[in-house]
Amino acid sequence: MEVVSVEQATAEDYLVRHIASLTRHALRSAKTPEQQIDRANHIAEAIIKGFLDAEDEGERVVQPGQLLTEVRQPSGVPGRPEPLIRPETPLSASALLVNGRGQPSIGTEIQREFATADRVDLICAFIKWYGLRLIEGPIKEFIARGGELRVITTTYIGATDKAALDRLVALGATVKISYETHSTRLHAKAWMFHRHTGFSTAYVGSSNLSKAAQLDGLEWNVRLTQVEQAHLLSTFTATFEQYWADPAFEDYDPARDGSRLATALRLEGGSAPADLPLEIAALDVLPRWYQAEALEELEAEREVHGRTHNLVVMATGTGKTVIAALDYRRLAAAGKADTVLFVAHRESILNQSLATFRQTLRDGEFGEKLVAGHQPKKWRHVFASIQSLANINLDELDPSRFDMVIVDEFHHAQAPTYRRLLEHLQPRYLLGLTATPERTDGINVGAFFGGRIAYELRLWQALEQQLLVPFHYFGIHDEVSLADVAWRRGRYDETALSELYTGNHARVRLILQAVRDKIAHPGEMRAIGFCVSVQHARFMAGQFTQYGIPSLAVTGDTPLDERRLAVHRLRKGEVNVLFTVDLFNEGVDIPEVDTVLFLRPTESATVFLQQLGRGLRRAPEKTCLTVLDFVGHQRAEFRFDLRLRALTGLPRRKLPEALPNPTLPAGCHLQLDSVVTEMVLANVRRALRLPWKDLVTELRSMPEVSLAGFLAETGLELEDLYRSGKGGWAELRRRAENRPVVEDDADRRLGRAIGRLLHVDDPVRLALLREGSTNDPRLLAMLHVVLLGGDVPFDSGKSVLRLLAAHPDRREELREVASVLEDRMHRVTVEVAGLPLRIHARYSKNEALAAFGVDRPGNVREGVKWVPEEKADIFFVTLRKSKGFSPTTMYNDRAISPTLFHWESQSTTRTSSPTGQRYINGGSTVHLFLRETKEEDGSLGAPPFFYAGPMTYVSSEGDRPMQILWQLAHSLPADVFHQASLATV
Repeated sequence: MEVVSVEQATAEDYLVRHIASLTRHALRSAKTPEQQIDRANHIAEAIIKGFLDAEDEGERVVQPGQLLTEVRQPSGVPGRPEPLIRPETPLSASALLVNGRGQPSIGTEIQREFATADRVDLICAFIKWYGLRLIEGPIKEFIARGGELRVITTTYIGATDKAALDRLVALGATVKISYETHSTRLHAKAWMFHRHTGFSTAYVGSSNLSKAAQLDGLEWNVRLTQVEQAHLLSTFTATFEQYWADPAFEDYDPARDGSRLATALRLEGGSAPADLPLEIAALDVLPRWYQAEALEELEAEREVHGRTHNLVVMATGTGKTVIAALDYRRLAAAGKADTVLFVAHRESILNQSLATFRQTLRDGEFGEKLVAGHQPKKWRHVFASIQSLANINLDELDPSRFDMVIVDEFHHAQAPTYRRLLEHLQPRYLLGLTATPERTDGINVGAFFGGRIAYELRLWQALEQQLLVPFHYFGIHDEVSLADVAWRRGRYDETALSELYTGNHARVRLILQAVRDKIAHPGEMRAIGFCVSVQHARFMAGQFTQYGIPSLAVTGDTPLDERRLAVHRLRKGEVNVLFTVDLFNEGVDIPEVDTVLFLRPTESATVFLQQLGRGLRRAPEKTCLTVLDFVGHQRAEFRFDLRLRALTGLPRRKLPEALPNPTLPAGCHLQLDSVVTEMVLANVRRALRLPWKDLVTELRSMPEVSLAGFLAETGLELEDLYRSGKGGWAELRRRAENRPVVEDDADRRLGRAIGRLLHVDDPVRLALLREGSTNDPRLLAMLHVVLLGGDVPFDSGKSVLRLLAAHPDRREELREVASVLEDRMHRVTVEVAGLPLRIHARYSKNEALAAFGVDRPGNVREGVKWVPEEKADIFFVTLRKSKGFSPTTMYNDRAISPTLFHWESQSTTRTSSPTGQRYINGGSTVHLFLRETKEEDGSLGAPPFFYAGPMTYVSSEGDRPMQILWQLAHSLPADVFHQASLATV
């Protein structure tokens, strides 16, 4: 080795670096925040004392030193090696680069970064030939000396130059491309220069790889360093790795994919027709995470519950047909379905659906049509219109001809043509697809499926995936009191409500003022106003028109031709508002609607979402939906929490702390004025306080009801009965039956303990709860730690069985709880050889440890446990280490893909230690348990862990702690992966 470059430095430079190194080591090895604070104080005192005591000049190093900046291998030829080119900005310094005067350009700095990098990652929306040409030389030298260059880009707006990507691949780079630019809109522009020395750097900003952006454009880019912002670079790495593993970004091989890329770029750039033929062989249809979740729910409905007729509810444009095609592909591959009938009411839908099936199955000849004169010949895979099916003699069609029947827009199923078909056919599998499970005529299509919906895409999921436009929701106090309005059968009396609103000119003026305040150009808006009655709708339309905002009332009384004309005029902008009652809840598609006015309290969360959904469809030049909700003083019975849960996706118990500014999908905004905020928070908190006396009274009115029946009648969740710690179902029954209070500490402990079993979704453990006995001592040990405590020695299960036998009320309660838990199971779990665990089931920490034979697991405090008798390492990972956003810790443990997990060891673990070597060399089986947060939920205790299963070592880097990449034996379910990953693609 030869030193080829040095810089002058003072002794203080060395001292600061040394102190910083010691401080980092001391703080990392501390196990608690208290220890960190204590050590930091000692270090500070030592530093101050050291400087104050050093009075003798001889104790100070006053001569400037030299700072080592580069060490290189001898070149093998005479002469001194040439120093490497270094960026003008030191590798340890951050900077904002704006291509300004006297400042290095982003392009020049990036060229120089290549010289000292070990690996380079680039994520860029588009890459231009002239931008690449500027850095081609440094890239060539970098790859020639063994460097790895990875590039992620897109076909967005057709801006990428195919020649640039071809050249990158020719140089030795690995390139991945996203061809889907409508819902996966990658706008990131960032570089990461990885260095094994710990001096990695990154550039994040506005510059694509183009000439203007690199040299002279008005571009802003932040240069980050590992020395100063290590956690930000960790975030960069985590996000990039997840994108790299995501199937949405596909490997690019010019020889194989060149024509597909060229076609995609022409199509995105607008220079190719939209109906270009698809290259079936080049496509592999993969589900997005929410579509994968739907498929997993369908599998659970069939495999766990034996329900072969299922309904999927998803908004238009979210890929229901893709789910149907993937579902059929999976059933066909398993030998469970060979024939399929797809039914729709329009030929255009059939054509699109047939194309989707052909792409998914990679078979350009798949399927035959029965529509508009087309007649099937083989009758094996048929895509038929309901009108054509209505014209055939069903007696000639074998009812069991089709293994699978798929009905699109299933909310039409009550029509005679659909009923005739569905009553005749007897498929092995029936799959209904719809965006609206409840029709305006009150008919619930879920009745065909026992009232159950197998999967429903939640609003926040669709918004997160950019499948809908974001909403800006404003809750505005309208100064109207509803306290005296009668409340009947879960809703306000509509006659009284209409009388309160109709003719209320003061309220109209307040509504008009809010429209002027929140809408930039009211004369250009296209709005729907939901009213309480026909009279109210007509009153509002007249008032708005009178004040210069042309409006119409469109209700059930409006003739069909007038309705159609009204919709046409709204789309054209000839009128600005259609005031209605329930007419536009579902079934009428007006994507241009950009404003929704809630002019009445909507008690049903389902109806509220249907009305909101009228404005969430995407349309050209539509950036968001403005929602104005006019809120009065509500009765105590009104449930704000139901609509807020639908809007935010948050559980009810988390709403008070989230309001008034909950975390929402990107682009969405929720703002409540001060009066509404106070009313809503009071209402939500009231909903959280379980009215135990009222529940006792309600249970008395239905004495023979089961626990499941009681929950269905009251709308309560099982957790609601146990969260407060008031005794659970057995205690509620005793009070309803006026039985004396049980003075038994063991009984009360059992009641609280049952509340800590509500996470159980393992069929074997549910059988134990139901039957009360087992021959497996490990299963009894798992029940023992819940019912008796994690620090009580296990005695082969004798104590826990005696406890249950002595409390028959609680024993019966466990049976009923197990029945409810069994009915709501929504995941297929997998048996593990030699362990009483099921992969993809949930367990508390104590239960999991007991399953591995650990006695008194309550004494285990660490998040890792080595069990030598089992040769097992058990990892308990909490994904969110702290409440809220923590940029320095939240990405240490994360899922990179459904089968790859990045994990950070304990801070003291070295690669060379016995533990580190055991991880690396496979000296044990490694088991991963995950949960999102450790925040306790009342008497239910801390959240359980999801058992992700065993995993094997892939690679690692770093020491104290080690950063390890693990390969899971079983893919994470879609919802768990979404929770455990850093970013959504």
